[in-house]
Amino acid sequence: MSRATASIERHPASSNNGLLIGVALGMAFLTFMAFLSVVKQGNLFNESNLLYLALIFYGGASALYIGFGVTGVERYVKFASIATAIGFAANTLAAGHRWYIAGRPPFANIYEMLLSFVWTVALLTLVAERKYKVKVIGTVTMPLAVTGVILMQLLPSAVHPLVPALQSTWLQVHVTLAMLAYAACALSFALAMMFLIRDQMKTETFLAVTSGMVTAIYLGIMTRFEKWGGLAVSAWDAQNKEEIFIQKGVRLMVTIPDLGWILLLVLLASVVPLAIYGMAKWRKRENFLTAANRAVFIGIALQVIALGGFILRTRGAAYASPDADGLYPTALAASPFILSGLITAIFASLLYLMLYWRRAGLERLLPNADALDRITYKTIGIAFPLLTAMIAVGAYWANQTWGSYWSWDPKETWAAITWLVYAGYLHMRITRGWRGRRAAYFAILGFAVVMFTFFGVTYLLPGLHAYA
Repeated sequence: MSRATASIERHPASSNNGLLIGVALGMAFLTFMAFLSVVKQGNLFNESNLLYLALIFYGGASALYIGFGVTGVERYVKFASIATAIGFAANTLAAGHRWYIAGRPPFANIYEMLLSFVWTVALLTLVAERKYKVKVIGTVTMPLAVTGVILMQLLPSAVHPLVPALQSTWLQVHVTLAMLAYAACALSFALAMMFLIRDQMKTETFLAVTSGMVTAIYLGIMTRFEKWGGLAVSAWDAQNKEEIFIQKGVRLMVTIPDLGWILLLVLLASVVPLAIYGMAKWRKRENFLTAANRAVFIGIALQVIALGGFILRTRGAAYASPDADGLYPTALAASPFILSGLITAIFASLLYLMLYWRRAGLERLLPNADALDRITYKTIGIAFPLLTAMIAVGAYWANQTWGSYWSWDPKETWAAITWLVYAGYLHMRITRGWRGRRAAYFAILGFAVVMFTFFGVTYLLPGLHAYA
């Protein structure tokens, strides 16, 4: 019997209700305080309140899934699923309210697309748990949903008339296909990760991947590093709730003093586990991995400090700009993707710790590797036709709007790259019989490309799809 399994058996579920009670009380308290606030405002049923409620329950579900990883108490998974369902109901009402207020489906901008994406991810999580018995898939998908809802809180959410290019029925068809496809890709990613666990990929390999992912996130953030240790962020117009631009396409940047040094320290700390892992493999010293795991603990603590420092220094403050005289305000809403990157890094590190502590318990809650491989294939088999139809509908709509089926716009180009990755997955599986880890790696790569297409292109490579 493994040490992790023995630990679970020594601590029966009846004696491990602490986290469950704590999460339930926390959700109840946050819900009650929100209720008191909205009663004073006299507007109980609105989109903001419903999304806040969804965030509470999605967050509670994430805590319970991760709590299972720490304690091994399987009942946490059951209540996490219930919390996911309640969050999904609130998410559904928020989307419905948005639809009613706007007089159209919520597909017109990045905020509304996130609303629909998170809704679809939660729905597919519940389907995977019930239909395919992948009980712990929410350990990956619920942190993704939490990050999405937090991001929505920071993005401009006002309902505006549609620009002429979006005044078409094809908008609803195109974006519906996109959100269904992207959510299915997210599910295939989670299933592929579960497959790798069930296929006995070494825990230290997950250590290296997690460390590499966190390092990549902080490397991306450190592109904003300024000399003397500052961090460059966008200036924010609080009255109009939008970024300040010097000229079209050029944001006014302000520098937060010393914050860059903190983030640089976290970046260095995130590299340490990866470096120790490399040393362990090079010198064939397995005992080095203990030090690598300790470095992960230290890294998480520093990540939490960095997140807190970023929130405190960014929220409602004004700083000097290298491009203009005077002080200019900034806000969390001016840097939503930096915030989401910091949160994602923490979630990824916590998920690794869950695997490190409770791998045996996780494996017992998962279908066998062959079943997970088949489910991943079926999920991509659903996502690929949706991606194909999305591109075809988009091309037809583009011809109607811009007079050309294909303009090599960055969004179009990366949508084609996404399609090619998943086409490659299906081609290699059907013609070459690819199964197992190679197929799982393809599914993970595909989702990484999806996330860049969805978020990165919108903010880094503006084009004809800049409004999305």
